[in-house]
Amino acid sequence: MRILVTGGAGFIGSNFIRSYLTHYPEAEVINLDLLTYAGNPENMEGFSAYPRYLFVKADINDRERVEEFFKRGLDGVIHFAAESHVDRSIDSPFIFIRTNVRGTLNLLTLACKYRVKRFLHVSTDEVYGSIEGSKFTEESPLAPNSPYSASKAGADLLARAFYITYGLPVIITRCSNNYGPYQFPEKLIPLVIINALNDRPIPIYGDGLQVRDWIYVEDHCRALETVFRQGRPGRIYNIGAETEKTNLEVVRMILRILGKPESLIQLVQDRPGHDRRYALDITKIRSELGWEPEINFKKGLEATVSWYVKNREWWERIISGKYREYYQKTYGKRLKG
Repeated sequence: MRILVTGGAGFIGSNFIRSYLTHYPEAEVINLDLLTYAGNPENMEGFSAYPRYLFVKADINDRERVEEFFKRGLDGVIHFAAESHVDRSIDSPFIFIRTNVRGTLNLLTLACKYRVKRFLHVSTDEVYGSIEGSKFTEESPLAPNSPYSASKAGADLLARAFYITYGLPVIITRCSNNYGPYQFPEKLIPLVIINALNDRPIPIYGDGLQVRDWIYVEDHCRALETVFRQGRPGRIYNIGAETEKTNLEVVRMILRILGKPESLIQLVQDRPGHDRRYALDITKIRSELGWEPEINFKKGLEATVSWYVKNREWWERIISGKYREYYQKTYGKRLKG
């Protein structure tokens, strides 16, 4: 099977490829990533050991470049590539529309033209907006509250439209908050770990009581493999771990693991349009595909903290501003494209 993975140098994409190649070492995987700020070549260490793996540096909006790989024949597309940080979307919404909406449209049109057998569009629970007392199902209306989530909702609707209008075998997944190794330091959990290790203040928006359902990235990757191979075209599948925690709970757990004081916590002004609570009903993926989350939050968080402690050089290069120089020197000649 030959698959195209977009955004495979990012956090979830690289974890997915690592898992997929481990489970299916004979698979042909083309990893297409533009290597923007969050696309890290170090995340792909070891992939080149697989003879049918190929990395290509390219923009998903570059139709001519991307079409080269569709022409060769693809059995499936797994689409991760996206701008994903809410704060950045508030500052620069046009970038999010270009990548998340136009880029997705480019991939969908090519997949349609070349009759790709399966197109997995990886989305987010943030497209549903915020919820108070119950949980979002796959039939819940979309009500995005940030430019980021609005751009992802737009991409979801395009994916659905291509299934309805053109018969493209699209499947959409919407996942809760991920955490684990290789997550870019701007996200909550790695940011807290890094600041705590450096005894720096930990900024928390508003009162810190925003609730999120946290899933370990390996569980998410297992779910994606299951949906890609067994999911029904035209369906949407929510993916979550049913582990709701407030941001303050998460921060305090990390501080306890590291033996750091809670005095590092610093409440700051909330960001505009900040969703209060996300919660997903995962009945469909359970009942239809038999998938279950396996890694509990305490175990997953301890493993994540341990990874950042042991891989200090990885995140120090990123936050020091020297990463670009390191990338050019170490990987510039090795990357194709």
